[in-house]
Amino acid sequence: MRTYKTEGIVVKRKNFREADRILTIFTKYQGKIVVKAPGVRRITSRRSSHTELLNLSVFTLYQSPKSFYPIVTEAQVLENFSSIKNSLRKIGFAYYICELIDALCAQNQENRRIFFLAKDTLFKLSNYSSNNEVIDDFENDLLITLGFLPKLNYLKNKYLFIEEILERRLFTKRLLPVFLQSS
Repeated sequence: MRTYKTEGIVVKRKNFREADRILTIFTKYQGKIVVKAPGVRRITSRRSSHTELLNLSVFTLYQSPKSFYPIVTEAQVLENFSSIKNSLRKIGFAYYICELIDALCAQNQENRRIFFLAKDTLFKLSNYSSNNEVIDDFENDLLITLGFLPKLNYLKNKYLFIEEILERRLFTKRLLPVFLQSS
């Protein structure tokens, strides 16, 4: 199957060449995938707004035998989480969610529970004011679902535990105090 559709959340993006982007998308059926979105940085691109960070979109992808990455041929946003993007505090937490998903989830491994956890957490983050509780629940559920933490275990400082698993420091967690002071 060369062309297929998938629903996913854009968790990372990187500019590539003059007008392209490399996107990391956490999808419902393929898990974390990396795709190429050619031409989305052009002003005239119809897909650019659909491929923004944190968007929940439906992507039509083409797997070319010549290209390493699947290519985004179409994209349609389902939810852009504008209330998160309008709040500096909430966007800091959302970036942290994206960093955790990108760092802890293996590429090309389906995990619908994580997809729905991320989707539900972003909806909660956009609708509730208790951001710390939403993020704490997300960290706990993510670690339990991925098997890093037993179900009945509760850690006071999951942040340090996650950094030990990754063997590196989390970038957004260090920046969160800046986001919290600005809003």
